[in-house]
Amino acid sequence: MARRPTSLLALGLSLVLLAGAAVTATASSDPTGRAALAADLDRILDDPRLAGARTAVVVRSAETGDTLYDRNGSDLLLPASNGKLLTAAAALSALGPDHRFTTSLRAASPPRGGALPGDLHLRGTGDPTMLAEDYAELAQQLVEAGVRVVRGDLVADDTWFDEVPLGVGWSWDDEPYYYSAQISALTVSPDTDYDSGTVVVRTVPGDHPGDPTTVEVVPPTDHVRLVNQSTTATAEEASGVAVERRRGGNDIVVRGSLAAGSGPVERYSTVDDPTGYAVDVLHAALDDAGIRVNGEIRRGATPEGTVELAIRESMPLRDLLVPFMKLSNNGHAEILVKTLGAELRGSGTWAAGIEVLTEELAELGLPAGGYRMVDGSGLSRMDMVTAGQLADLLLQVREEPWFEVFQESLPIAGDPDRLVGGTLRSRMAGTVAEGNVLAKTGSLTGVTGLSGYVTATDGQPLVFSMLSNNYLSPSPRDVEDAVAVRLAEYRGAEDRPLPDARATDGPVWPADDPATAVDESELECSWVPAGC
Repeated sequence: MARRPTSLLALGLSLVLLAGAAVTATASSDPTGRAALAADLDRILDDPRLAGARTAVVVRSAETGDTLYDRNGSDLLLPASNGKLLTAAAALSALGPDHRFTTSLRAASPPRGGALPGDLHLRGTGDPTMLAEDYAELAQQLVEAGVRVVRGDLVADDTWFDEVPLGVGWSWDDEPYYYSAQISALTVSPDTDYDSGTVVVRTVPGDHPGDPTTVEVVPPTDHVRLVNQSTTATAEEASGVAVERRRGGNDIVVRGSLAAGSGPVERYSTVDDPTGYAVDVLHAALDDAGIRVNGEIRRGATPEGTVELAIRESMPLRDLLVPFMKLSNNGHAEILVKTLGAELRGSGTWAAGIEVLTEELAELGLPAGGYRMVDGSGLSRMDMVTAGQLADLLLQVREEPWFEVFQESLPIAGDPDRLVGGTLRSRMAGTVAEGNVLAKTGSLTGVTGLSGYVTATDGQPLVFSMLSNNYLSPSPRDVEDAVAVRLAEYRGAEDRPLPDARATDGPVWPADDPATAVDESELECSWVPAGC
């Protein structure tokens, strides 16, 4: 009996030690490092809007190539404009950062006595940066060369590319909208966003309700015909205006109403036949410069042995990549694909260009047969890529001499400058991802993607790719943002789960809130309700 107190003491001590061990075991069971990151990413991706959809996320160390996280990374998914990462890399690899497009005026012989005895040939190689003022400059060069009259025809030569204007699998109902412009070796852009093959339709309301509106196109061209069905209304009754080109022609219909005395409204419209548009703009520029064309306007290949009378070179590819990637310009992507074919296969077709693209990407670590790209922009719903392949590409291009050009072309999170932040300029602002995430966006109806680079809090550079397909909700871009922010917060071996790493509650841009509405230029697809 004398030993009982000792036994009770021992028992009490054991209970204390067991309780302490339980606490220690619970604390040590909390995930750390990569496991903590994975736990948080799993929670972020457990978003009800992704229920029934297919989402893939791959995160790798840019230094070692080690995989930190992989969910469905080998699933083939629609990349949307994440496909432009492949096009940009292939173009830089095959053409080089200094590649330029040329547009020239040529003739069989120099002018004599102010007259060009034969035809004047306008020859294009796909330059998407040609503005109306550039055609005016070509006309001025012609004046300086001594030309006052062209005795023959004005001949548009767009034979550097084939005659197929639209990509495989593009939607017919997207054709009027700027993101689905026709592709041609001769074209015009209305402004320095370089949306080639489009015009800007400007609608100005009258001073009083019932007054007619005024509509015009920029740049001025007779290639299109405006059908104005818009009106001036009271502020309460004004519905806004919609602009749509009738399919198969160049009638552009303007509908709706604007408030009396309000400012002008501008909308983009594609044109049918960009070559005809370009030669019409040049013909007007020649007329303004005092050069008369006696013959007709027609099309044809430029004969061998012609004399160059005027030429315009584009900016180099390293500079063109900025509006291409920052603003996600679909036309630039397709022009680059056809240019790959023309330059390296002698055939300016999508088929030849994709063949070159595939070969270049194989050299960059993406074997042929593991993905499918039928265009350069990702606009086609036949394109299929994996998040793992995009992450692999992002890793491999870091070793290329042109990597800095490639990286600097990517949108930067939270930077309000359109040509810096691009399609990410209003995303992730005020977080650790601001100015840190450099990534390509992608969007189609039911498709979104974000792939690029981020530096973690521990200083480790990461590459990541996230693709989501087949969701029915508004776009879950905020889930992408949450993933990118969590990567920016990653602390390596010291990482712990974050209390705020949770599934989001809904879209961050409700369609009925003007204060948070998405600027249409932030999207690969426009404000058109059907998307693209």
